[in-house]
Amino acid sequence: MFQICQDVFIWCSFEDCQDTADWLLSQTAVRPLVGIVCGSGLGGLADVLKDQEAFNYKDIPNFPQSTVHGHAGRLVFGTFKDRTCVCMQGRFHLYEGYPVQKITMPMRLFKLLGVETVILTNAAGGLNQDYEVGDIMIIKDHLNIPGFAGNNPLVGPNDERFGVRFPCMSDAYDRELQQLALDVGSELGYSDFLREGVYCVLGGPSFETIAECRMLNKLGADAVGMSTAHEVIVARHCGMRVFALSLITNKVVSDYNSEKKANHEEVLQTGKQR
Repeated sequence: MFQICQDVFIWCSFEDCQDTADWLLSQTAVRPLVGIVCGSGLGGLADVLKDQEAFNYKDIPNFPQSTVHGHAGRLVFGTFKDRTCVCMQGRFHLYEGYPVQKITMPMRLFKLLGVETVILTNAAGGLNQDYEVGDIMIIKDHLNIPGFAGNNPLVGPNDERFGVRFPCMSDAYDRELQQLALDVGSELGYSDFLREGVYCVLGGPSFETIAECRMLNKLGADAVGMSTAHEVIVARHCGMRVFALSLITNKVVSDYNSEKKANHEEVLQTGKQR
């Protein structure tokens, strides 16, 4: 068991991350200041980047592989509005079998590439009964349910070159960026479907039971998914600013008399439409 734990931490060592960063920086002249993570069905966000240079995950040293439909598995460098960016078309999840330290390794890589601000997106189920499919929720806080059981990406030896042993999470989501998003959304006429709320992460891959949905709603969660919170923890540990959005792709089933069933195809279709 001790050897397994050691192997997990070796997978995500500072040296491995630095080697990966050095390899990428030798392949592209782009020096990204913004890192973007595309959620399920949202990989098209990378298409807005100009002068693109793309790398398949399988070709990047020490990098995990995306195994989920709707996640292309490419790291795209480019510019948007004169800002240098790197965009992940496809992320990694606990349910794929990776240790939580491995699925968050790209955040540490972002830091070593020079990224200062991380923008994360995800597809989520709406717990808040006022939410509708297609709404966009600005995440103001999260509930890390796997973390309650000790499945936190910062478990294990701490490398001070990344960050401090006990990072603060009360300001995990940058409030200035949240307000900026609200202001810009209002200017663009998006106020009707722009929300603010609390995101809850579960391990997956099974969707939530009715009892679980009712419990999470009572705990204060407005949306539920299977990603993002782990990446936020590591990004903040590394000192990067964080802004995150959830696209509400389905309303959770919280009524025992309902015949609706959550499914991944609905998630991908809503992402494509919005």
